[in-house]
Amino acid sequence: MSSDKVSTTTASPPSIEEKIKALPTTPGVYIMKGGKDASSILYIGKAKNLRSRVRSYFRKTGDTRYAARFLSEKTKDVDCIVTSSEKEALILEDTLLKKHKPRYNIRLKDDKTYVSIKLSVQEKFPRIMITRSIVSDGARYFGPYGSAKGVRETLKFLRTIFPLCVCTPHKFRNKTRPCLDYQMRLCSAPAVGRISETDYRELVDGAVLFLEGKSKELVGVLKAKMQAASKAMRYEDAAVLRDKIDAIEATLEAQKVVSRESIDRDVLGIYREGEELAITVLFIRAGRLSGKRDFIFKDKGLPSEELISSFISQFYAKPGVTIPREVLVTVRLDDGAFLSQHLSECRSRKVSVTAPVRGEKRKLITMANDNAREALKRSRVVKEGDVLAEIKRRLRLAVRPRVIEAVDISNMGESFAVGAMVTFVDELPAKDRYRRYRIKTVKGQNDFAMMREVLLRRFGGAEKERSLPDLLLVDGGKGQLNIAVEVVKELGLDGLTLAGLAKERKEGENKKEERVFLVGVKDPVRLNRSSKGEFLLMRIRDEVHRFAVTYHRKLRSKAVGSILDNISGIGPKKRRALFDRFRDLKGLRTATLDELIEVDGITKTIARAIKDELA
Repeated sequence: MSSDKVSTTTASPPSIEEKIKALPTTPGVYIMKGGKDASSILYIGKAKNLRSRVRSYFRKTGDTRYAARFLSEKTKDVDCIVTSSEKEALILEDTLLKKHKPRYNIRLKDDKTYVSIKLSVQEKFPRIMITRSIVSDGARYFGPYGSAKGVRETLKFLRTIFPLCVCTPHKFRNKTRPCLDYQMRLCSAPAVGRISETDYRELVDGAVLFLEGKSKELVGVLKAKMQAASKAMRYEDAAVLRDKIDAIEATLEAQKVVSRESIDRDVLGIYREGEELAITVLFIRAGRLSGKRDFIFKDKGLPSEELISSFISQFYAKPGVTIPREVLVTVRLDDGAFLSQHLSECRSRKVSVTAPVRGEKRKLITMANDNAREALKRSRVVKEGDVLAEIKRRLRLAVRPRVIEAVDISNMGESFAVGAMVTFVDELPAKDRYRRYRIKTVKGQNDFAMMREVLLRRFGGAEKERSLPDLLLVDGGKGQLNIAVEVVKELGLDGLTLAGLAKERKEGENKKEERVFLVGVKDPVRLNRSSKGEFLLMRIRDEVHRFAVTYHRKLRSKAVGSILDNISGIGPKKRRALFDRFRDLKGLRTATLDELIEVDGITKTIARAIKDELA
């Protein structure tokens, strides 16, 4: 009997190399996948030639970029979506990035700090305001601005020159008399007919010129009006115009001129170090630096041209971002021509994306790169939890306070007043440097005199040879701080930085807030527990308070205990209960029999024995 063997073969799935060879040479979006089942999306990119771009990541030679090697090792599958044009590829890439959030792409998250100035030019009497949302309502939007505080200051200055209305439509309709802004000359009161529509439109036109960065043109217009008013012998009007011109020219003089060309441009700088990178955008309007934005990303090793290209397509798609006439970048982009075309379509005017190699524009790139480097440095201070640098900045100290000492007084009752000092080194308590002081020279409850004694013993006594801390905190407000200042002067301790930390009640409120008082500074610094640096200061203050109170209680407990030990029936538990209730010997002596009996475990017999012992 014979049997026939049937052989079966299963076709193996195509390799990565085979998949790359099968990719088209047309524009589109490529998707690199990895993970156990090759379904996790690692990276998404766009290309005008899909096969050529993806192949660059897997070349054995030629491309030594870390990301190329890393992605090629992680990638188990490559997919693509073909588009009819580079424009479609750009739009599709943006859509897929938002949907899948790949691990190795840079992604601009929603940034709530963007602020713009809105001028409702579509209304009869346009209003000016600050906004974070951009909508298609016919209004003019100016920005983005990186600092909300800076925008408020700009708006306040602008309204002193062009007193525009800020009322909501409801308030505007229901106005019956001029508001306080009118009295302060910040509003021309159009709601109650104090200015004609024509004159108000002139104010709006002037504000638009200013916000567009065309301040020189604005000054020219105002000078012509001033001369016409002077010729017509309307000298008061001419004087008002003169003051406006002076204010605008003073502002122009204060602004930093970074370009001889009076055009709008954004300059993109990049800086990479370790596992992070920073991209900075400088906003230059009419040749003057008007602001900047910093963005920090994890550096996955991708080439700078790829990062910047992706950044541009995401950044200028965000609401409220104005597209300038020029975008300067630090490296030449393969798709620079297409990005120029795409941004031109979005702006409805010509936009160029270029990488200058020399001259004034290259100096702007250098400045943007320098700003990116500083942005990354500042980011690391926060991310690495360098709370000491934060304290240095917040309290305006000369040095980063590695060593912080704190002093407190515990003076509850007339006996056993003590002082205590704790030391923190590099944010951590150095308990071998803690010190306790039994007050010797002060009678009664005089915290200032006690603080003086403790400081003199710490810095002028046996420990005067110990190195000075970078910062000395005294627990208390201006009074305690002034005592510390006197001691420092008396002992000649040049270079010792002092601060007082206290809880003080807000005016008209029951809630207390933490404040730091500084030498020579009128207003205290208000602390916020959400800040790591400021929370460390409060933690140090709490630690020295705990240390002082513990020592004070120990002395009282020892004194009271030595007397109570002579009384039969009182052990550690009852002694502690008596201590907690009456706090010290004076409290025990003045307590009545009934008050003593109220303490757990104290009988009439024991109470009488206590009274007899303390009599």
